Amino acid sequence: MDFQGFLSSLQQDATDVFSVADVVLVTVLSFLLSLVIARVYQVTYKGVSYTQSYVHTLIMMAMIVAIVMLIIGSNIARAFSLVGALSIVRFRNAVKDTRDVGYIFFAMAIGMACGTRFYLLAVIATGIISFILWGMATLNLFAKDIREQILKIRLPGDMRYDSVFNAVFNRYLNRYNLIAVETVQAGMLTELVYGVELKKQSEAQAFMNELRQLNDNNKVALITGYHEVDL
Repeated sequence: MDFQGFLSSLQQDATDVFSVADVVLVTVLSFLLSLVIARVYQVTYKGVSYTQSYVHTLIMMAMIVAIVMLIIGSNIARAFSLVGALSIVRFRNAVKDTRDVGYIFFAMAIGMACGTRFYLLAVIATGIISFILWGMATLNLFAKDIREQILKIRLPGDMRYDSVFNAVFNRYLNRYNLIAVETVQAGMLTELVYGVELKKQSEAQAFMNELRQLNDNNKVALITGYHEVDL
């Protein structure tokens, strides 16, 4: 079969719902717009859990959703059959950043717009939303100065912890509260977890040194930025 015959067979396979040109346009446009989404995500991401595979997934999702919407068209029976087929898919990966969920819906929405052949809507929405997301990240809108830190102290299991650190806490901290108490190393040590706010961040080292003098020189950890990492 020559190339012209191959094209003719493709045209015969196309339905009245979409043509080969529609498939090519939807696939290419969803890919290009998803590249914009992926780039904005990469530029504006500020966490420590960035993964290349997630960005690739955003691109794949936009293209696949576009093709799915193209297949469904206006056929209700086809839509229900696809829902039934896709309902067997299960995802077990936890999304660490709630912002990532927004980008998933962003990619899906653009894919749906391309698949339903609202091309102008897809292009304009991608541009406007991407600009807004980039602007919010650049201007650091709605950021809050979080001074609270997590303090972890380990001490011998037989040591009383209810008041042994109070004098040091009152000297270095604006406020503190005990979050958790647990035993570690088969009950040999007790680990205390506090939420604390230092009076002066520059005194953190002196603060930890004094704590080590009171807990028999066991481990003391002061964790900053715990809102962005897994503890």
